[in-house]
Amino acid sequence: MDHIGSAHTPEDVEVLKAVARQRMIAAGQDELDFGDGRPRRRALTILASRAEHLWNALSAGFEQLGFDAACDGDEVFKQLVLGRLVEPTSKLDTLRVLAEVGLRPPGYATVKRRLPVYSKQAWRRRLAAACARHVGLGPTTLVLYDVSTLYFETDQGDGFRESGFSKERRLEPQITIGLLTDARGFPLMVEAFEGNRAETTTIIPSIQAFQAAHQLPEVTVVADAGMLSDGNLRALSGAGLRFIVGQKIPDVPYVVRHWMDTHPGEQPPDGLILTQPWARGPAGQQVKETIYYQYRADRARRTLRGIGEQVGKAERAVAGKAPVKRNRFIALTGAQKSVNRELEAKARTLAGWKGYITNLATPTPEYVIGAYHQLWQVEKSFRMSKSDLKARPVYHHLKDSIEAHLTIVFAALAVARWLESTTGVSIKALVKTLRRHRTIDIQAGDTIVTAENALPDDAQAWLDAIHQARGRH
Repeated sequence: MDHIGSAHTPEDVEVLKAVARQRMIAAGQDELDFGDGRPRRRALTILASRAEHLWNALSAGFEQLGFDAACDGDEVFKQLVLGRLVEPTSKLDTLRVLAEVGLRPPGYATVKRRLPVYSKQAWRRRLAAACARHVGLGPTTLVLYDVSTLYFETDQGDGFRESGFSKERRLEPQITIGLLTDARGFPLMVEAFEGNRAETTTIIPSIQAFQAAHQLPEVTVVADAGMLSDGNLRALSGAGLRFIVGQKIPDVPYVVRHWMDTHPGEQPPDGLILTQPWARGPAGQQVKETIYYQYRADRARRTLRGIGEQVGKAERAVAGKAPVKRNRFIALTGAQKSVNRELEAKARTLAGWKGYITNLATPTPEYVIGAYHQLWQVEKSFRMSKSDLKARPVYHHLKDSIEAHLTIVFAALAVARWLESTTGVSIKALVKTLRRHRTIDIQAGDTIVTAENALPDDAQAWLDAIHQARGRH
């Protein structure tokens, strides 16, 4: 049951009936005939039905980011980008989505003809420049970097799609994607690399290209510990770049050991931060860095629980009560198995500690640790692109088509992040709600009547926020 509205005249009743019929059609429902013997009135003709509120909201994000100017008003590109936000699907099926929204979509031949244009670096640079203007890049810009992989359902590599290390543990050929965002997770640049290329080799060319494109004298890149090797950190410093990186802790650091020796039997207070100066590189060419070690009680609790579970499994395996599986606490010496108590003791000592390293000249622990903890923002953008926007170009085989697809996904991701920050609601909820509220043109005699059901308060608040944001620019 759904309340359509209230009517005060016979004409209003017919309009509401037309709206109800359109909603039943959209939901796949048939009209009920109760057979009451009354003569049926002639149905009014629906001339057009469109998701006007939804399309206007999406278009506002596209325009506010300056994409319309960056793309010289390319309507095909705009429709492909916004159509992906409505329903991520193939390029051919996107034409069906656009028609359901109420647009006149381009022909499929036109789409295929335009894709090579969207794959060009120049096209993507214009989009990236628009994103940079939106976030207001400055001389000390803080950027987040992460990589992911997209696999293809094929058995053969082609030099670009190649088998490599997969976070999803896939064996199919893949490509590696590097995503650069600002501290809020707003996308700034996306790069595609060969699938068999190591993740740690993608960050230097990506950052250098970003810095050159926007003429930034200094950039501070934030990345996870697994992204940067010792050689990469030296290369970043040599290129004049600043970094904040998670620091692996293979052994108990000196400052941590010193604190424990001077506080025997004491539990580190929650939030304790220890500072250790560091120097990287050969003598005479060393670069000064700083490492912060922070202890968190909640992190220690979770880690110790995991260590206890792993040690328990190791003990059962050594006693022959369970099969030997992959377990770091099992030591194998020939045919002999034993629990590695030395490793267990070290792991328990390090529980709760995390390291952060930076080459900033005058860092503060709060800034460094706070910046690193923003990495979830770029991870959120990756999750959004791979789930909500379905970034995997499963239907594309040529490199140009793949690059064009990623360009469309990149632009859609930027529009989605703008809409989310403006409305305070997820792009999925925004689209799902506004998609069902349609504007209908009805032929009533010689008059064309435009009808629409009232928006719920929350949806109206989203549209008001978007309208206000447009008014400020």
